[in-house]
Amino acid sequence: MPPREVPTARQARLGAELRKMRERAGKTALETAGLLASDRARISHIEAGRSGVGEERIRRLATFYGCDDEAYVDALCAMSRERRGQFWWDEYRGVLPPAFLDMAELEHHAAYIRSYELSVMPGVLQTEDYARAIFQNSILPLSGEELDVRVEHRMRRKRILEGGASGLYDAIVHEGALSMRYGGRDVLRKQLEALSAAADAESTSVRVIPFNVEKMVASAQPVTYVGGPVAQLDSVQVDAYVGSGILDAETQLKAFRNLWKKLESLALNVEESRKLIHRTAQEV
Repeated sequence: MPPREVPTARQARLGAELRKMRERAGKTALETAGLLASDRARISHIEAGRSGVGEERIRRLATFYGCDDEAYVDALCAMSRERRGQFWWDEYRGVLPPAFLDMAELEHHAAYIRSYELSVMPGVLQTEDYARAIFQNSILPLSGEELDVRVEHRMRRKRILEGGASGLYDAIVHEGALSMRYGGRDVLRKQLEALSAAADAESTSVRVIPFNVEKMVASAQPVTYVGGPVAQLDSVQVDAYVGSGILDAETQLKAFRNLWKKLESLALNVEESRKLIHRTAQEV
């Protein structure tokens, strides 16, 4: 089978974890190739996520590399059993940019999600009209068909909250996001009502950083922290006008954990946030 041209985020992550495991063990790609009766090019493709690797080989590699973290190895094996085409977002492959699919994939497999937004509502908490207004004001104009499919995809991402475990999705938004009138007053009012309802769900927590906070973190960049089945597989998704990216280096993960602690210290508690959301909806 020829190498994949564009691996998914999960495929690339599996390969990257195998590379890190090999490097921590002080093994070369040539030594690994010898173990698997392969060649360095094949190992390179596996570690880049361009070639698949089965569970049996992952366990052999873990033993060869001296990795005895069973939960970590089991999580990697679970990733190897995933197949392109088995999930709902695969319907959008070749239709939407890969970053849209990667985000849906990360959310689907997340143990928990922590999201921070400064000027808009978190994606999975948006109403259809609000999401449409956001996409309509993109820097690059979208055709009617492109607009419809992006909105549809965003609405389907909401399924992660259906029957979700307690504390699955934790969002912190700035009060400014509650006031930005994307789509007009009626759209915002319904969005705030939907946000208030989401805040009442067991799977969701919504906290607001009010305008009067004097020590606000000077960052307007939306960030989502996606917890993996084990801490080594956590990821950070960062949005920017020039595109989004997924980070997984330990220093990057640590930086976001520190940022989250700071944001939590600035945000109102859940009940105070709910009251502020309700009051803002009445004033729109």
